Amino acid sequence: MRATLRWAHADFRAHRGEALFVVLASAGIIASLLLAGALFSYAANPWQRIFNQSQGAHIWLHTRAGADMDALSGVDGVAALSGPFRTAATTVESGGARAAVTLRATAVAPPETGRPLVTAGSWPAPPDGDGRAGSVMLESSVARALWAEPGDTVRVTGPDGAPRELRVSGTAEAAEPRYRPGGAPGIGWVLPGTLDEIADGDTGQSVGLRLEDPGDTDFIVQRAVTLLGADRVAQVTKWQQARAEAGGDDRLLGQVFAVFGLGALLAAALAASGAIAARVRGQLRDIAVLKAIGFTPGQVARGFLVQHLAFALLGVALGTAAIALLGARIPGRIGDAAAMWQDLPGHAALMIGIPCGAVLLIAAATGLSAWRAGRVPPVPVARAALPSAAPMTALGRRALGMRVPPALVLGWRAAFPRRLRTLVPVARLALPLALITVALVALSTLDQFRSRPALMGLPAALTVRAEQSAGPSDGELEKTLATVPGIAAVHPGAEMAALVPGQTGTITLRGLGTARHPYPSAVVEGRVAAGPDEAVAGQGLLDLLGVQVGDWVRMTVEGRPQILHLVGRTIEPESGGRVITTTIDALRERDPRLRPDFHALVLREGADPRAVSGTIAAAADGRLEIRETPNPADRLQPARAVIAALVAVLALIGLTELLTLISTGVRDRGRDLLALKAIGLTPRQIGAMIVTAAGLTALVSAVVGTTVGALSGSWLVDAQGASSGIGAGIAQLPSLPVLSAVVVVAVLGAVTAAALPATRAARRRLADSLSETL
Repeated sequence: MRATLRWAHADFRAHRGEALFVVLASAGIIASLLLAGALFSYAANPWQRIFNQSQGAHIWLHTRAGADMDALSGVDGVAALSGPFRTAATTVESGGARAAVTLRATAVAPPETGRPLVTAGSWPAPPDGDGRAGSVMLESSVARALWAEPGDTVRVTGPDGAPRELRVSGTAEAAEPRYRPGGAPGIGWVLPGTLDEIADGDTGQSVGLRLEDPGDTDFIVQRAVTLLGADRVAQVTKWQQARAEAGGDDRLLGQVFAVFGLGALLAAALAASGAIAARVRGQLRDIAVLKAIGFTPGQVARGFLVQHLAFALLGVALGTAAIALLGARIPGRIGDAAAMWQDLPGHAALMIGIPCGAVLLIAAATGLSAWRAGRVPPVPVARAALPSAAPMTALGRRALGMRVPPALVLGWRAAFPRRLRTLVPVARLALPLALITVALVALSTLDQFRSRPALMGLPAALTVRAEQSAGPSDGELEKTLATVPGIAAVHPGAEMAALVPGQTGTITLRGLGTARHPYPSAVVEGRVAAGPDEAVAGQGLLDLLGVQVGDWVRMTVEGRPQILHLVGRTIEPESGGRVITTTIDALRERDPRLRPDFHALVLREGADPRAVSGTIAAAADGRLEIRETPNPADRLQPARAVIAALVAVLALIGLTELLTLISTGVRDRGRDLLALKAIGLTPRQIGAMIVTAAGLTALVSAVVGTTVGALSGSWLVDAQGASSGIGAGIAQLPSLPVLSAVVVVAVLGAVTAAALPATRAARRRLADSLSETL
């Protein structure tokens, strides 16, 4: 063992440059994987991120006026209180949209506990005395529902029924249940004076409790309700409820990023093992000498294993320390993710698990390379006695005869010799490029939801509902909508819950459009429902009932049977795809007195939904409730920046692989380079040959990687859509210029990275030493 350690030390001193490259490559790969983990945690768990940043409350108690909130601070297990805040239930209107909002009276400065995170605009400020309306800050989900932005004016109706105008000072995120139409109200923050004007004396109270141990939530709720009095507590909201409402988005993002994470880990493992294997191949002469002086195969293998494990541990330690100490200082979204990652669940597990897993992978790769090193024969074989490459092909000789530049011909021959191992470097370099293309497919699909929502199951941008008491009749409503510019079609609709066969669950039965004017559903299999008793369904419903297009489905609606013929499958973003859609005429056959619950509005190309909504509200004199159709892209918006940052991480892994391939190729062709110089090639031609070989390898790898990435990315996105209930058929390939840009950037990167090694190789002395022939 002592001899093995002494040889490992001597080898390190003799090859410090190669050792430094292995250490830095390992450190860069570990840093890339840790940044990828930080990005995944940052995007796939938005609720936890907001909760940690805002020092969120685990429990929110909403009580009637008069409850003694200060007594809650003495409850054991309560670390801090947020509030109490006086509250009032209001209705907020903007641009024809309407939402129930609970206003909270807050101080001029945000609270320390349960602090809303301002995403746009500013915290409400006191009026300047110039007669300007008071201000309100809206929670982000209710602001989106109202199309409200900082600087807009909204109309707020308090308990007394009198409308007042408030200016939107900003929007914020809070770790509380988000606003959903027909569900929980949204949240708005105003100053105490503004709340007094809206609801003087008719207010409740809300207080947030941040606990020392989140596991004591139920026990603390019982104690708090007992202390305040059950008759005074109107509602209790727990942190598990808020997290569960965001759980669907977390799961979807988590599944998407898990695929990227596994791919990045595989690419990193191949890059690290490639760097180690290249170093072992470069020391075949030294290994043969060791065998000749008496080293056993086991000693050689142990020497390499110990040496490279030490390099790997050093590189892993450097990469981990760099991210832990400097990760938060990286500019942009990556730095934000690294800073917040330390407070998110699973941080310690990933900080330990990723380096340990990488060390195990590197150890496995090193063990294989060390085993091969132990099999090197003790008698060195002269390289000059063995052909280093395949003979020049007839096509190559013809190309030289046609005065094609020698650098191009020899570069092609060096990049693609007629050997099976030519596929290995191409495949290893194509893997990160394929993952980058998969990421671009995901981004293109998100853009498709925004730019062409009709193809993604969202043809109607707005829905209009008439008030039950003072609203217009169906005929009056349709006449009003017909006068509004920007509306291409109006489709009456009704929606209700239906029991599945066996009455083990419920689905959504929707009637949209008529037989004469069917609703333009995004049908990806079959056809549009137009005839009697015909319907289309989402993938979630097909999976739930175990049926397929062409089957008949029986369900129970309000105690009456409804039998429909499935003639198509649609892309259905709502309700997990458990939606069956037919015409409203088919529903009227079961219930002739059925009236439309809403009207779905399909807008003309280029029409602004917000402007159309304002026009409708003005034409209907505020008697309509107008809502924007929810878009799944809104929930996945955080993924855009994270996927872009992931592309940079994969590019770093690909650069490491590229540098390894270039250095290995230059070293393996050292004798050929000297021979080419001896027969008259200039240093510039030799350098051009090396650069051409690297560029051609990158070109083929980029073409293969983008092709495989486009195919696999489409399959992965469609598979994810099918598993989430939306349905397959949503994948959108990047445009041809984008894919071409990936190929061009990869080739330019390879050419740039090969420039320095090519210059150094071209300046070597004209000699054929023993080190170049063995």
